[in-house]
Amino acid sequence: MTAPRPDMPRLNAPLARMAFALLIGAVGGCLAFVLGLPLPWMLGALFATMAAALAGLPVLPPNRIRPATVAVIGVLLGARFTPEIVSVMGGWTLSLGLLALYLVVVASVTVPLYRFAGKADWQTAYLSGLPGGLAEMVELGEERKADVRTIILAHTLRIVLTIALIALWFRVIKGEAVGSLPDFGGAPLTLFDAAVLLFCAVAGSYGGRLARLPAPTFLGPMILSAVLHATDVTASAPPLPIVIAAQVILGTVLGCRFLGTQKATLLPALGLSLVATLATLAIALAFGLLIQQTSGLPVDQIILALAPGGLTEMGLIALAINADVAFVALHHVVRILIVLVLARPILGLLPKT
Repeated sequence: MTAPRPDMPRLNAPLARMAFALLIGAVGGCLAFVLGLPLPWMLGALFATMAAALAGLPVLPPNRIRPATVAVIGVLLGARFTPEIVSVMGGWTLSLGLLALYLVVVASVTVPLYRFAGKADWQTAYLSGLPGGLAEMVELGEERKADVRTIILAHTLRIVLTIALIALWFRVIKGEAVGSLPDFGGAPLTLFDAAVLLFCAVAGSYGGRLARLPAPTFLGPMILSAVLHATDVTASAPPLPIVIAAQVILGTVLGCRFLGTQKATLLPALGLSLVATLATLAIALAFGLLIQQTSGLPVDQIILALAPGGLTEMGLIALAINADVAFVALHHVVRILIVLVLARPILGLLPKT
């Protein structure tokens, strides 16, 4: 057997583990698609890589390509901000106004749950139960010396459970076709359109960072894409194979968050998160029915706008069931902003034990 030459590059172990994770995610997505499961490419990849991570297989999250992935999803969701959608956005003031009250009710249920049932200190319980962004809650937790691992596990499980429960609800109970992406019915993707969409992804990501937006590589491209679609610069969306690949990558990153989690830690946290997620979804349903009675908006659309899942993930489900993506995305953006504005002052009032 010939020894490798000294100048020959060796296989980078972390890159090999990322590639292995993506392979598992792709296989999981394909299997879920063949079985006709809801949101197959993302959920299939998520649960396959989560199982691999919990089993101790050598996987690593492909975090370096995640920004490009969420930029693609941002451009895709921004494509639903058509001139017709923009013209009716003024009718969403009631639901946006009730959003702050909804967050107060949710926090009053979930924070005591994590404090007393989960036996966490008040600051950890607050950052675990508050339906904000994972990165922002972890940053605040590190700043306040809270239990960051508990916060990460709580938010990861909340997002995973919300995606799974919402997708199953629309597929099994409502009979919606959550297993595939809808046809946009817009103009074919020309070279000009492709250049515009690429510009949205790159310039939007850069602009989102400069503007210090939450989830900048997602919101920046989504906002720029929304502006260009609302003004009829383009009517095209990213091609389906790229969107599928983005969902597989997103699911793989989420599944790999369970690396290093022990079963003894996971099972109690899973039970606690399931109760918290079901309670939050029940509150979302109650607010959804209230908003429907006063505004006439579809309750399914309102639930997606209030559900405590990730902005990107809920937007994808809205897209899959032909709900108003602009409505859902705007409410999640406002939810994140409200949490970011209020989280730090209230956290300063809480005891550290």
